[in-house]
Amino acid sequence: MLLNGSYCYTGGKAFDPALPCVVFIHGAQNDHSVWALQSRYLAHHGFGVLAVDLPGHGRSAGPALRTVEAMADWVIALLSAAGVSRAALVGHSMGSLIALEAAYRAPERVASLALLGSTWPMKVSDALLDAARNAEQTAIDMVNIWSHSSWAQKPSCPGPGFWVSGMSQRLMQRISAQGEPQLFHTDFSACNAYANGETAAQSVKCPVLFINGAKDMMTPPRSAKALVAALPHARTVTVDAGHQMMAEQPDAVLDALMSHLGSGTF
Repeated sequence: MLLNGSYCYTGGKAFDPALPCVVFIHGAQNDHSVWALQSRYLAHHGFGVLAVDLPGHGRSAGPALRTVEAMADWVIALLSAAGVSRAALVGHSMGSLIALEAAYRAPERVASLALLGSTWPMKVSDALLDAARNAEQTAIDMVNIWSHSSWAQKPSCPGPGFWVSGMSQRLMQRISAQGEPQLFHTDFSACNAYANGETAAQSVKCPVLFINGAKDMMTPPRSAKALVAALPHARTVTVDAGHQMMAEQPDAVLDALMSHLGSGTF
């Protein structure tokens, strides 16, 4: 579905704004497809799904937005364009910061938050920033290795012929080929510069779920302590995965989301 030049995957169902709405927000150098295994299930089980491609990513027109704040405003505007008054926001990595900032800016529009692979501050190393600017394939390789708990996941994870790390690498390469130059650096710079995390978190009153990967090397669970402390009412679930937990442990992530969304969110 296209809204004002922006693409949203609706999970194989026509979007109905009257249903409880769940908005999925991807991370750096990704698109809606990282949520395929969760968004499709929800769309077929009573939810209206908008799995977005952020501006300049995937099928959404550019240019890419330069700050978390601008991306949060874009998400809020997307809700209005879709005719949605309130939605649950589910964000991964950079997407978790966007979801958090959107809840701060428009609390009346956000029914709940699910923050996956989240931390604040979300600082990016100088080496990775430099690679993203000057040697993007090197940055893709670095992130792909660090984002998975194993180079070879268990057989048939989550289905025959499904190569978790290989799919992630190809997605980032495709986003690079389709998008504007140095898109990875643009996304990382937005994460690196975002300074409103603690203030935003302290303002949030809606239900909040953290989903952490026990083997996450990009945003280790211990690095989220300050963010978790600012959200004392939040619930935390840890899954046996790395940063790309939605692909490595799709069922565990889905179970956590279903429990969260069914606990009086709407």
